[in-house]
Amino acid sequence: MRQFTAVVNPTAGGSSGTAALLPLARLLREGGARLDTVYSRSLDHARELARAAGAQGHVVLAVGGDGMAGCVGGALSGTDTLFGLVPAGRGNDFARALELPTDAPGLARVLLDGEPRAVDTIQVESTTHARISVLGSVYAGVDAVANRHANHARLLRGAASYYAGGLRAVLAWRTATYRITIDGVPHERAGYTVVAANSGFYGFGRNVAPGARLDDGLLDVVVIGDAPKRHFFATMNELKTGAHVNRPQVEILRGKEIRIEADRPLPYGADGEVDATLPVTVRVQPGALNVLA
Repeated sequence: MRQFTAVVNPTAGGSSGTAALLPLARLLREGGARLDTVYSRSLDHARELARAAGAQGHVVLAVGGDGMAGCVGGALSGTDTLFGLVPAGRGNDFARALELPTDAPGLARVLLDGEPRAVDTIQVESTTHARISVLGSVYAGVDAVANRHANHARLLRGAASYYAGGLRAVLAWRTATYRITIDGVPHERAGYTVVAANSGFYGFGRNVAPGARLDDGLLDVVVIGDAPKRHFFATMNELKTGAHVNRPQVEILRGKEIRIEADRPLPYGADGEVDATLPVTVRVQPGALNVLA
């Protein structure tokens, strides 16, 4: 049977990662598996814990939200370690892309009996942040500003923090001019954001890149171009279903290596946690992570 090490973010999404793990842990042990639990003090510490457990041949579980998933999964990218996900955060967007069960019995069956699936990861490189790998997406613009607001929200949690952060970011936004270089070909665009997506979902269930696939060896580059703010709010509402792709200001490109630059120092984010400044270069890493899903 499988030997698991759960790397827990104790405060994922303002709730307890430990509480999310408890019913699952009982089911895993009843199924004959062994489970160790370790607690991270920071994302860097979580990476260290994940690599150490993987080196012992354990299946490594990320217990937390998208930041924890991207951190632990990214640390294991390029290794033979099996990765599992226990969603316990606000967005849980990578778990959504994997179509993981949301109930403990269903998730336990996946972890005990599921076959590994090789999925792509994203290498992220910039001068303002250490090189890392993440799982879901890298986004540069108004959404990165909104995510920064959401992460620092004290009074709001869950979807409310994202909505409030988004409203604050959009109202203060002024159009940015981007230079997006995809596999060596430059594209000049003006607008609100550029998203390099491995997973279709980000920002608490928004289907920003409906055509993105986790195992196609490509990143979908979603550009939301310049438009009046009232139209942008309508576009944001359509992200729930993916209908935004039919709007003329939305463009989707694809490639393996994407560099994003802008006419001013704009923030970019990755998997809900990385908070850095453009320019950034992202590269797809095909089949780099073995996931139980």
